[in-house]
Amino acid sequence: MLNLHLAQQGPIEAPAIDFPAVMPLVIVLGVACVGVLLEAFLPRHQRWTAQVALSLLAVAGAGVALALYLPDAPEHGTTTLSGTLAVDSPALFLWGTLLALSVAALLLIADRTVERGGAFVAEAGISPGTFQDKEQARTQSMSTEVFPLTLFALGGMMAFTAANDLLTMFVALEVLSLPLYLMCALARRRRLLSQEASVKYFLLGAFASAFFLYGLALLYGYAGSVRLSDIANATAGTDRSDTLLFAGLGLLMVGLLFKASVGPFHTWTPDVYQGAPTPVTAFMAACTKVAAFGGMLRVLTVAFESTHWEWRGVLWGVAIVSMLIGAVLGLTQTDVKRMIAYSSIAHAGFLLVGTMALTDEGLSGTLFYLLAYGFTTLAAFGVVSLVRDGSGEATHLSAWAGLAKRSPVLAAVFTFLLFALAGIPLTSGFVGKFVVFSAALSDGMAPLVVIGLVFSAVAAFFYLRVVVLMYFSKPAEDGPTVSVPGTFTTAAITLGVVVTLLLGVAPTFALDWAGAGGFSITS
Repeated sequence: MLNLHLAQQGPIEAPAIDFPAVMPLVIVLGVACVGVLLEAFLPRHQRWTAQVALSLLAVAGAGVALALYLPDAPEHGTTTLSGTLAVDSPALFLWGTLLALSVAALLLIADRTVERGGAFVAEAGISPGTFQDKEQARTQSMSTEVFPLTLFALGGMMAFTAANDLLTMFVALEVLSLPLYLMCALARRRRLLSQEASVKYFLLGAFASAFFLYGLALLYGYAGSVRLSDIANATAGTDRSDTLLFAGLGLLMVGLLFKASVGPFHTWTPDVYQGAPTPVTAFMAACTKVAAFGGMLRVLTVAFESTHWEWRGVLWGVAIVSMLIGAVLGLTQTDVKRMIAYSSIAHAGFLLVGTMALTDEGLSGTLFYLLAYGFTTLAAFGVVSLVRDGSGEATHLSAWAGLAKRSPVLAAVFTFLLFALAGIPLTSGFVGKFVVFSAALSDGMAPLVVIGLVFSAVAAFFYLRVVVLMYFSKPAEDGPTVSVPGTFTTAAITLGVVVTLLLGVAPTFALDWAGAGGFSITS
């Protein structure tokens, strides 16, 4: 009977695919699959060279494909793969941001000079502290599986920011999350702390994914579809109960806010940032925040703009709580990586202010902020990886006392990056906060802007505390040393510093691209 029914319907046509539009995503995910095959068939001593070259070529190839598509991209975007992906101006900007950030992240991941053999364990199955674990720490080998895992996570992030329906967004969320759970556990040093961070991230991430999926189910019950445009049509005029709508939106936002490390859904952030290998922390801090806020912008703008009066008040409270947690608890931290983690929570609150604006200025300002914050954070973690003692990275603040006397260049670079995170003029951080707060002010959120400025001033204190510690404190005699960075780490830090400076003094190009167009709302 089924065959007869299908014969009566005629041949089933495959969905049309706009290959030029999705080619950057196809390249990243395709090369990730090739990287898995290399792990299976190449001898161990050849894997690092092959994986590094392949990963960088994949990102470069995806960047070239994106650059070739931009001049011919439709003004209002296009949907492809049966409408599951919307390749529009914000998606293209976010893809470009993710690809650029992933270059610096891959360079940090690939470096084997700062930590002998790299920051990643050679064989993850060996128990921490055993003889085998100590032996492999003295070798040059590393777990090269991290490279295809990075590409899979990157591909998931790109799909997440362009997802045109909630089901595609959920699949992309899992594709970007699962590799990160594994990567967090691969630290060569402090293995137990690294594995603990991985377990915490996995368990809390599973809860957040469950919230997201439950919210998706409720919204499907409300709108009869998971397509963002269909949900928007249902919210514009329907006699169905709003309980399903707002319960679904609330649960959906829990999953998105968790991934963006917005307080009070931030509890994983300090522990995971501290325990994960620093290159992975840099990748998460920069790229995951771009993907999470990119997806959040699309969901709120495309599907729920007509109901913003109902949910904006709740997000006001969430933004204030996030800024409060990040700024106040950041003051109490004695570990540099945890301090930057709480800094990211405060910045997530600032980003949420721009996300709520739902105007062209709010969209472009938030996209610019994500670009600026990503490069600054990547470079900051690159600097953190260079200050070391006998146990590895010296992340306790006391170890940074008098660092300017040991390494004036490194101290100056870190000072500049801290000033950017604090929003000091002539840095990208200042421009990012200015455009986000300006958009919020234009959209009638003046009280929230004032609160944001207050917490910006509070957060600036713990950045300046580190600067004072580096320049005006006496270094300990048995203090840490500053490792000479390898070529890859030097290139990553230099790229982050240069972009932070350029976006601070000449931000016009990035702002124009970020404001080139809005989200596609076609079905």
